[in-house]
Amino acid sequence: MKRPLLALLCIIVGLSGNLSAQSPKLVLQVTVDQLRGDFPLRMQDRFGRGGLRYLIEEGLYYTNTHYEHAVTLTAAGHATLSTGAHPAQHGIISNDWYDPDVQEWVYNTQDLDYTVIGKEPDPKVGTSPKNLLSSTIGDEIVLANNGKSRAFGVSIKDRGAILMAGFQGKAFFFDKAVGEFVTTTYYYDANPEWLTEWNDRNLPDTFRDDSWELMYPQETYTYGDSDDRPFEIPYKHLDNQFPHELAAESDADFYDGLTKTPFGDEITLDFLKTLVVAEAVGAGDYTDYLSVSFSSTDYIGHVWGPASLEYEDNLLRLDRTLADLFTFIHQEVGLQNTLIVLSSDHGVPEAPEHMHALGMDVHRHDSSEAFITQINRALYDRFEIGVDLVDTFVTPYLFLDLDQITMEGLSLSEVEFAVRDIVLNIPGFAYAIPHSQLQLGDFPDDPIYRRVKNSFHPRRSGHVYLIPDQYWYLYHDPVPALVTGMHGTPWAYDRFVPMIFAGHGVDQPRHIHRPSAPVDIAATLAALLKVKPPSGCVGTPLPEMLGDTP
Repeated sequence: MKRPLLALLCIIVGLSGNLSAQSPKLVLQVTVDQLRGDFPLRMQDRFGRGGLRYLIEEGLYYTNTHYEHAVTLTAAGHATLSTGAHPAQHGIISNDWYDPDVQEWVYNTQDLDYTVIGKEPDPKVGTSPKNLLSSTIGDEIVLANNGKSRAFGVSIKDRGAILMAGFQGKAFFFDKAVGEFVTTTYYYDANPEWLTEWNDRNLPDTFRDDSWELMYPQETYTYGDSDDRPFEIPYKHLDNQFPHELAAESDADFYDGLTKTPFGDEITLDFLKTLVVAEAVGAGDYTDYLSVSFSSTDYIGHVWGPASLEYEDNLLRLDRTLADLFTFIHQEVGLQNTLIVLSSDHGVPEAPEHMHALGMDVHRHDSSEAFITQINRALYDRFEIGVDLVDTFVTPYLFLDLDQITMEGLSLSEVEFAVRDIVLNIPGFAYAIPHSQLQLGDFPDDPIYRRVKNSFHPRRSGHVYLIPDQYWYLYHDPVPALVTGMHGTPWAYDRFVPMIFAGHGVDQPRHIHRPSAPVDIAATLAALLKVKPPSGCVGTPLPEMLGDTP
């Protein structure tokens, strides 16, 4: 009887080994900040074999992916990617919002209980995920095995790292004032030795005497004849025409300018490689989670717009950076052991001047003090008062002065609706939606309203939600605007992003054209890894990734 028993034990051990092998050693979540969904396929034939083209040809590519929330800004998008929730559930309703309890503005990842290591507290610098109301997929991976998995988030932007790393992970981001990657006292008491050693290499400084030049002859580019367009708003020393010299008068301008070139992503990748080796990411017996958000695409899109020679050349360079990343991960962990998911936090429209030249009657809204004054003066007449009721505009909300409304004996709801009526009489606005209307759910069954509702949080959202007409520019930095292009609306161009899975477990690559949403990413990862979904998750596991028929 011993031999059959031994054989049975061998079978059980073998099955256990197979079950263990079903889980990847690493989940690599790649976010390309401001990568609209049409760009990868439009440029597919110009990419190399190992980067975006590898994902397009060897992955499950969901080509019809759109965010289902309205505030298509960086913080909200990253939080949705990590939680599988809308802003209504995860609470990151915008990059900034007003907290009436403390009567102060809140930055999405600020937490004054913690600081960047070695720095003084700063409310405009992210230090922890405190304001995130939902757990993340990285948190759930770590929780499922009592901390034997690890989670990490890396980005030039604090919010791009912190909101992906979650509560259980470690986040690292770039300090543009000093040209170093940093972390905060939420994660460590002191900088890890390997972080200090990376900063001591002074890699960003090696670019001081360089310039950003085109990879290929200018006539081969789609936008080759569109360099130095008159409406482009450059960043200080980087001007509007290739080549872009990187040297600047101050260190802060140099480091900040560097992030607005493809070299920002290259520096991010170099740091990521150091982290992976130092922390042995993906080398253990349990699945690790690693997020990297490449931010330069967003900065470049803001400075020169997506229909620019700069944006186009950057995507070709980003493809090389991704190929370098995947080659490195294959060497360290093995792509067969790594589940890759790539998406973006939001899309972007072409600059309004670009669309105006094509015949659309679109312009830039002036969101300066004159805009607020115009509304307040109309309220004077409406309520026969002489005080200002609208306090400020921070995208996408108008915020009212609650004390003045009370002193005038007015109801908040009637002022909100009055502001709505005034705004809708200003050319270039499509919607103005009162807080009280969203709170009560008293709105038509309209897709725009549903997306706004998905971005609404009763304690954080402002009093009147503003949506410009399509392709109109609206942002709280006044005209003359600080950037060429701006996202943030519920229109399709801002919600459209790629969503691609590749590597471990993806053995039938294909393109899937049915509607899907970024909230499905965390839900799918949870199902694949057999962990519970993040606490605010509203996404649905993608059947193709689970081997099911949709």
